[in-house]
Amino acid sequence: MIEEEYVRLIFGLKLKQLRSEKNISLFGLAKITGLSKSYLNEIEKGKKYPKRDKIINLAVALEVTYDHLVSLKLDKNLAPIGEILQSRILKEIPFDIFGIKERDLIDIIADAPIKVNAFISTLFEIAKNYSLSKESFFLASLRSYQEAHNNYFESIENDVEKFAKAYSIDLSKKLKLNDLQDILVEEYGYTINNDELVEHKELTNLRSIFVAKTKILLVSSEADDSQRLFIYAKEIAYNFLNITDRLYTFSWIKFDGFDQVLNNFIASYFAGALLIPRKKLVKELKLFFESSILDPIVFQTLISEFTDSPETFYQRLTNILPKDFNLKNLFFLRFNYKPESNDFQLTKELHITNLQEPHANENNEHYCRRWVSIKTLNEIATSKNNHLFEAQISSYQDTHNEYLVLASATKDPFRNGYYRSIGLGILISSHSQSKINFLKDTTIKKREVGVTCESCAIQNCKERAAEPRKLNRKERFAKTDSVVQSLMEKYS
Repeated sequence: MIEEEYVRLIFGLKLKQLRSEKNISLFGLAKITGLSKSYLNEIEKGKKYPKRDKIINLAVALEVTYDHLVSLKLDKNLAPIGEILQSRILKEIPFDIFGIKERDLIDIIADAPIKVNAFISTLFEIAKNYSLSKESFFLASLRSYQEAHNNYFESIENDVEKFAKAYSIDLSKKLKLNDLQDILVEEYGYTINNDELVEHKELTNLRSIFVAKTKILLVSSEADDSQRLFIYAKEIAYNFLNITDRLYTFSWIKFDGFDQVLNNFIASYFAGALLIPRKKLVKELKLFFESSILDPIVFQTLISEFTDSPETFYQRLTNILPKDFNLKNLFFLRFNYKPESNDFQLTKELHITNLQEPHANENNEHYCRRWVSIKTLNEIATSKNNHLFEAQISSYQDTHNEYLVLASATKDPFRNGYYRSIGLGILISSHSQSKINFLKDTTIKKREVGVTCESCAIQNCKERAAEPRKLNRKERFAKTDSVVQSLMEKYS
């Protein structure tokens, strides 16, 4: 907030607090001071700041000193609001992408400061308990933004069409590396260096670095063609869309603000839409969904028609299925796994329509080992295959919702000794069954699943990795309550 706005709001909050403490209405204060009720209301909302003579008048009416009234120090019960307003946190929160103006929040704070203070303090306590970093907050904001738009952005799809037309790119054919490299070099003046990154052991997890000043793109010599295509497509997006506030590494290692996070998403979306064109994908998916059986080989062949990266393909499905098939009850999960540690890390998730299963947890609980995403990870670690695909109908024990889950596991393209799985879940309903014929395929394996072992009530689960402590606690409380009720009845 600018200093003037901050001073106005703090003064208004103090005035309202003092007036409330003395049980004086706006009408009453107006009568005492000779100031109009509407003027006092605007002061309390932080829209106006009175002149010195009026402040003295208000101080006398409220029986406080002039210095106390103009001080920027708030009483203890409003102090957190003062700290928040004085910090830059309101500037860092991406309100605009949700159609919220900062002025709206200030009005809310001014209207009910005590309640807002309690609410904000609660949020900070939750964030502290879950070790929520600024990066985590920004990524959560981005996910919410994607979910609010069903992860489909018409403007970016149109930009891809415009780019293809401008540069004579045939979107009906699979793109070649030289198609994009030539555009970067000849049109945007890039120099591509394939040797530098491998000279630095600290950069083994990076596939590219862009040096903006000299337009040099450092690409790892270990990057395969599908990774290079995606890197080149993202760089084209930054240039074609005139995005300057951007990230300079792939994968990202840090960002300075939310705009960089959002712009990274826009460039990635553009790249995915360029490599896997919407019209062609929709046509192929319609044919695939018409089949009465789910053939794993056919699905893997479908992926390879567009890309060698299952993750890029699955992510593209989260754009296309809600828009072109009206399949909006989806989830997308990406797991990383290192066999030596036996630790399954959920590193990316998206829930279209905000369904809460399955979802990440911040309590180091064990994700359900019955999930097909985890099953394929276990299998690929001992397999000679580069890509393992499996499908499963997962019935969630708590809600009884059923999802068709498609999962692909591969070696992690960025870290040696690690593996990665991508899972896409589609809620089974009468609508999805009308769109996808093979959802009635009885040969697809069906399993009852939970979310985490600690919260799961499935009996005699052989895959259980931890005791169901939440369930056990709930049962203990239920037994305690039962005894309490019997005693109440006995002595009533």
